[in-house]
Amino acid sequence: MIRKWWEDLKSRCATCSRVTLGIGIGVAALFVSGVLLAGGAAGLAWTNTESFCISCHEMRDNVYAEFKDTIHDKNRSGVRAICADCHVPREPGPMLVRKMRATFELYGWLTGKIDTKEKFEAQRYDMAKRVWVRMKETDSLECRNCHIESSMSVDLQSEKAKSRHEKGKAEGKTCIDCHFGIAHKEPDGPGPQELKVSRR
Repeated sequence: MIRKWWEDLKSRCATCSRVTLGIGIGVAALFVSGVLLAGGAAGLAWTNTESFCISCHEMRDNVYAEFKDTIHDKNRSGVRAICADCHVPREPGPMLVRKMRATFELYGWLTGKIDTKEKFEAQRYDMAKRVWVRMKETDSLECRNCHIESSMSVDLQSEKAKSRHEKGKAEGKTCIDCHFGIAHKEPDGPGPQELKVSRR
C-alpha cells in the first residue's frame, strides 16, 4: 500500500512545475514542523506536572511524602507549589537545559540506583547538593519566580527576619543558602552556605 502511494506521488510530482513542487515540499515541511513543535511543547508541559513527577515510587515515597503538609504544600494563602515550580526554570532556554540534564538522571532510575529507601538515603546528599549548586548558580531563580523581592513587605517581617535578610544581601547570599530543608528532609553533611559556587 505504501509502495503504491509512493509511486502515485512520484508520478504526480513528475508532471508538476518546480514552483508547485517547492510549495508542496514547503507546506509539508511546515506541517511536520508544527506537529513536532506541538508534540514537544505538550511533552514539556506534561513533564512539568506533579502527577508526572510522582509517577515513580522513588519520588512519591521519599521527597514527595516529605513535601506533604510543608508550607509549600499547605498554607494560609492557599498558594501551592509543585515540583516543577522549584526544580524547573520557567525561561525556555534554561528549562530545556534542565530537561536535558533530567534525561541523564533517568539512568539512575533505570539502573535502580535509588529504588529502595536505603539507597535513596545513601544518595540524598549528592542529589540535594546538585540542586543547591544549580540554585546558587542562578541566584535562586526558581524561588524568585514566586517570591518577588519588590513585593515583599518589610513591615510584615519580624525584626530577626529583616536583619537576616539585610545581612544575607550584604554577604552576597542567595535564598537557598538559608532557606533549605523547608520542603524536604535536610541531608547530613555541609549545607549550601559551605558550597563555593560562582553565579552565572
